[in-house]
Amino acid sequence: MPQASTEATSSGAASGGQLEERIDLSTETTQKIAQASSLPLADALALLSALEKRCRVGNDTPSLVKVCEASLDVCHGAGDYEALVSTLKTLSTRRSQKSKAIAALVTKCLPWVVDADGDGFTPLPTTSNNKEEAATNQETLVTELRNITDGKMYLEAERARLTRSLAILKESSGDIATAANVLQDVHVETYGSISKREKIEFILEQMRLTLLKRDYVRAYIVSNKVKRSMLDEEGMSELKIKFYVLLSQYHSQQKDALELARCFHAIYSTASSTAAAAAADGSDDNNKWKESLTNTVVFLCLSEYSNEVKDMMERINLDPQLEKIVECKETITSFLKNEIIHYPLPHQTMLESIPAFVSGGETDDASLALKEHWHTTFHTRIIQHNLRVVSRYYRQIHTSRLATLLSLTTAETEQHLSNMVSSGALYAKIDRPKDIVRFAKKRCEEEVLSDWAGDIKELLGLVEETTYLIQKENMVQSH
Repeated sequence: MPQASTEATSSGAASGGQLEERIDLSTETTQKIAQASSLPLADALALLSALEKRCRVGNDTPSLVKVCEASLDVCHGAGDYEALVSTLKTLSTRRSQKSKAIAALVTKCLPWVVDADGDGFTPLPTTSNNKEEAATNQETLVTELRNITDGKMYLEAERARLTRSLAILKESSGDIATAANVLQDVHVETYGSISKREKIEFILEQMRLTLLKRDYVRAYIVSNKVKRSMLDEEGMSELKIKFYVLLSQYHSQQKDALELARCFHAIYSTASSTAAAAAADGSDDNNKWKESLTNTVVFLCLSEYSNEVKDMMERINLDPQLEKIVECKETITSFLKNEIIHYPLPHQTMLESIPAFVSGGETDDASLALKEHWHTTFHTRIIQHNLRVVSRYYRQIHTSRLATLLSLTTAETEQHLSNMVSSGALYAKIDRPKDIVRFAKKRCEEEVLSDWAGDIKELLGLVEETTYLIQKENMVQSH
């Protein structure tokens, strides 16, 4: 017998290459959605719930999406956040629920809690008279949306933005620790549907909150997720400056002067480029690059001497912008010369008044302790520079005379010498009975003889080469 026609409601099982039967419920969906808008909330949800099941079982995804959105609209229109969250949770956890329907549920709710037309994660300001209740409802809805998006790759971008929104809500309520923990749950660097810029912004927010939480080890681990090459790309200058400012807070806490110098030099390199572009447009913004360059010079002087530090000083000394900061130019020139530096420096007060000296302190007492640490370190680095200079010009010197040159007591001089010898930065031996410091290592007879033999060999080689060239020139002239 011929089968009855069902073209209006069904596409046929496995017809046209389809694996599942699809029933067209678009007409009924339109009618019942319109009917639900005029019913009380409970009746409207009951009507749409039955229709949602038929659309889901019948594989009518477009109609299913409309029913799900209509269910949320009904709850939101009634202002019942409890029903909204309950309906959202129920619809998203239905058996064999379609991914498009779940995505539509999340997309529909986003504009109700965040600035979807802006950055996509800033929570909307509460306009209700009862702001506390409105904030609680907002946080509850954001939390439920995060739970729905958990583990769904097609909603990873929405999950990242909702996580950031929840962190903002927690931070605004004063719960910094929870805000930091919420952000740490998302490994945004593995997400493929988010742009590089948004990933870096998310990681920088993780860094900022972990630093506020005083979890410095975690902050440093998070900072390693950012590829430095990405920060050098076009349009990333603002994020690069923010990254190195946050990283400098970590290194300030660790009291690592060389890393601080690197951070501020990276900020200076970016800020100077930005200032050059601004100058070309007729604007003037010199403060940022001047402050960064000053910080770079100061923390380079505070760094323990090494070939890397010396090389960085030489490169900065050649920078024409340094001429505009007289104090820094004179200071770095003094450290590069093989001359004794008298303490305090002419611009010591100015150099130690920079905000970066106390920026790593968590409290006022900690800031004062940090400033005192840098002040002591500055004096120590000048003493160490002076000792290196003396060791270049003296094979041996009386300890009392050395103490006079360094403007120290004999005990302080011996202490600084001992520290440098222990770290391998200097060779010296102190003969206390004779009051002598020897900077030249005593050489045995074999070493002296070996050096003498090497010098003679080099001299004879030069004589032989010269003789050959003379004979060659005579032969050329004779012909």
